[in-house]
Parts: sequence; C-alpha cells; structure tokens
Amino acid sequence: MEDIVPDDAVEVGRIAGAWGVKGWIRVEPYASDPQALFSSKRWFLRPPEPIPPGPARSWPGLLRVTQSRTQGDAVVAAVQDVADRDAAQALRGARVFVSRASFPTASAGEYYWVDLIGLAVRNRAGEALGHVTGLIETGAHDVLRVQAPPAADAADAAEPPERLIPFVQAYVDEVDLARGVIVVDWGLDY
Repeated sequence: MEDIVPDDAVEVGRIAGAWGVKGWIRVEPYASDPQALFSSKRWFLRPPEPIPPGPARSWPGLLRVTQSRTQGDAVVAAVQDVADRDAAQALRGARVFVSRASFPTASAGEYYWVDLIGLAVRNRAGEALGHVTGLIETGAHDVLRVQAPPAADAADAAEPPERLIPFVQAYVDEVDLARGVIVVDWGLDY
C-alpha cells in the first residue's frame, strides 16, 4: 500500500470497530476534545502497530467522511465506500491521522500539544533547560515533560534528567512557536 499520509499528519485516534449495522465506524480519539477529527473530511489510515497476527490485510489509505458526531467518549462516522458492518469492523485497529493544516485555529494563549513537542525550553536567564518531549494531563493543568540537554562532559554517560514544569501562567512566560522556544520561570536546580 502506498503511504498517502501527508507530511504534516498527526495521529488523532484509532478505529475501535463498527458502530451500528450501516457501515459506521467508531473512533477512539486521543484528545478529550476531538475537534481535529471534526475539522477534516479526510482521515488518513495506517495499520495498527504492531500489525496483528494472521493474514495480511489491505488497509485503505484514505477515508472520506460524510458524517461524524460524538457518541459518548467516542466519535462515530459514516465514510464513503464502507457500506456495512463487516466492512467497518475490518478497519478495527487502524490508526487515524488528520493533516495538521486542517486543525481548527487555536485561540490566543491556547496550543495544540503537537505544536509544543520539540520546542526548546529556556529559563528567564536564557539557560537551556531542554526540549519538550511530551505533556501530562493532570486534570488541574497540563505539565510539560522537558528532557534536559546531555551533560557537557562525555564521561558522564548518565541519562540527563527529565524536568516536569507546570504549563500554567505562573511558570510559563512566553510560548514562541515561530522561534521554537518556551520561556519559563524555572531554575536549573529545580
């Protein structure tokens, strides 16, 4: 299968199986607010990882969504060329990607996690704290997972520490996506 997933694609969920008897699919979104799924009528698929045992299956590279809505914690959708429950169930496990360009525009001061991952983190003194490797959702607020830069002394082969920095206004002074930098009120020794 030729990979037609765009370069800016972001994995946003996985197909959990069929929904109903008319070929609708049920998608488990990775975000609590699945607006990325609703923002695009083109969902790109890749097989699950690891690929399930058994005979090799052919996965469609693209689903054209005709209708979608929330159903509990899931998103259900009707797609072209999936006419019955068996065809929908055959897509179970597929990973769903959406082009980042089709995401809704974030409000001022709001950011998609995918845009924060990889950004350099510096403190107010300009000292490098590392790069964002992920975020943790705690309920009260999100927390940046920042991997410290490797030690300058090559003899110190220990893994650099990970810093957990609350992603709240009290600690985050600036997020500059264009420069690829987050400035925080955080010390090297925290």
